[in-house]
Amino acid sequence: MTKAAIIVSISSDIGAALARRWLARGWAVSGTYRTRSAATDQLAEAGAKLVACDAGERGAVEAGCTELNRLCPAWDVLVVASGTTEPIGPFAATDFDEWAQSIEVNFTSQMRITHRLLPSRRTDAPTAPCVVYFAGGGTNNATTNYSAYTVSKLALIKMCELLDAEMPGLRFAILGPGWVNTKIHHETLRAGERAGANLARTRHKLERGDFTRMQDVLDCCDWLVASSREEIGGRNFSVAHDPWNSAQLSEALLSDPELYKLRRAGNGLLQSRPSSSE
Repeated sequence: MTKAAIIVSISSDIGAALARRWLARGWAVSGTYRTRSAATDQLAEAGAKLVACDAGERGAVEAGCTELNRLCPAWDVLVVASGTTEPIGPFAATDFDEWAQSIEVNFTSQMRITHRLLPSRRTDAPTAPCVVYFAGGGTNNATTNYSAYTVSKLALIKMCELLDAEMPGLRFAILGPGWVNTKIHHETLRAGERAGANLARTRHKLERGDFTRMQDVLDCCDWLVASSREEIGGRNFSVAHDPWNSAQLSEALLSDPELYKLRRAGNGLLQSRPSSSE
């Protein structure tokens, strides 16, 4: 049985790389793009079925999903790779409509797309269909000047867990790719001083070529797609920091259902202390 994948934002660097890998393996690959480019033309020539879709426009999302459901009526893998770090800058100094639009692109439209495409998942395969989202920074710290992007990614992390709990017949996972050499970093460069300390950090990484390898991101995606729901379901993985595809991690995941999920630290901090009335 030929595997079928839908890649939302197949024109992104990670999306295009995944598409090329899976097309080379004989998969049926469909995907969305916002702007036609040499990369999308090459994917079409390689056999990908492409659909124009702007994640920031509800009508375009609805029309794109209708076409994807027609082109790929039984998908095995759904990858949602759309996203933007803009607007970049302090929340109080940011145009709120632009901030809200970023939430739409980075979170709400991704949920709309998932909701519209879920009915066309494959139901006759021995392995449950897999849905992969992409996380970002800010899970364990405050990524100042990137608030819309950060809260959207945190919402995706939690939604991944919620969907996993609600739909046991699928596998939902979210992946933090780390600093990959992609076009998204150009947004920080354009923002200049509005990016704060991240501007110098981005320039430094670009100058040194200090990035997570694209091959590692693709290999980790393949590992997610091949793993069981008990291992990956509802979890947030890091390409750069987790020993994915290792027996040690698999054992830890199977023994601890809380591992790699969004939780509050310090819940038991005061439970061991006597109350003020004692």
